[in-house]
Amino acid sequence: MQTRRLGRRGPTVSAIGLGCMGMSQSYGARDDAESTATIRRALELGVNFFDTADVYGPHHNETLLGRALGRDRERVVVATKGGLVPNPEPGGRRVDGRPEYLQKAVRESLRRLGTDRIDLYYLHRVDPTVPIESSVGALARFVETGEIGHLGLSEVSPATLRRAHAVHPITAVQSEYSLWTRDPEGGLLAACEELGVGFVPFAPLGRGFLAGSAPPPAALGDGDFRRGNPRFEPDNYEKNRRWLAPLEPIARDRGATPAQIALAWLLARAPWIVPIPGTKRRRYLEENVGAAGLVLRETDLAAIDRALPPDQVAGDRYPPALKALVGQ
Repeated sequence: MQTRRLGRRGPTVSAIGLGCMGMSQSYGARDDAESTATIRRALELGVNFFDTADVYGPHHNETLLGRALGRDRERVVVATKGGLVPNPEPGGRRVDGRPEYLQKAVRESLRRLGTDRIDLYYLHRVDPTVPIESSVGALARFVETGEIGHLGLSEVSPATLRRAHAVHPITAVQSEYSLWTRDPEGGLLAACEELGVGFVPFAPLGRGFLAGSAPPPAALGDGDFRRGNPRFEPDNYEKNRRWLAPLEPIARDRGATPAQIALAWLLARAPWIVPIPGTKRRRYLEENVGAAGLVLRETDLAAIDRALPPDQVAGDRYPPALKALVGQ
């Protein structure tokens, strides 16, 4: 497995990480046995970068990951997040970036993960009612005690990243980034490069769409996040299927799958970008990891850019309530 360093100050991690959210929510029923087997298989394949959050489940995902890693915990990099709090309503969320809340959240994440140190801790979303300096300052105290190794931010604006970085070095920023979600190219990636911050794309396969594994809207289960995602509304889904079609011949020409091409495209953007495709199944994990050794040619990259213009994607990436939490 190829490795990369998360920014100038961060840990060295596998070029492809594993996003664990879907093992606990958003994409159908849980299967703890298969999820655990997927985590164990990831270790066998050389994956050493695992991403979770306290809100996933909620709380179930951290416990699942901690138990699955077991005695191998010390040889991997575990990233978790806090500051996004579940509401009782289905799909509801609220943000809490107060120092007193974050202090409690870190303690509880340490307990659920069964560890005395979180390698990378992200502020999951920025609380618009709390200065970012206060939130980051509270988390920095855990770095001083050794309970957190590195700090990160999720779904932030370049301006917020700069303010946070002035308080304490930020190791990584996490945001949605893929062939059909190019928002970070609007300034966030440039800020990361300038400051020496690593970038971790989540949903790098467009929530399964870019892998060709996303079911049509009518086949999505009641608990599937994509039922409320604008890009998976019936009309938008059909438009986006036509938009994606040119990716398939590029994949055939390289002896790869569309998912591997989409991940290799991200890896080609910068050496400090580390995507974390999520899955709860070993067969998809193995396919995703195969992208780490795929180097796209300049002609491949040019063909992809011609075939997949980002301004032709139909639908926003989030419904309004979740979109309001992004880019603070």
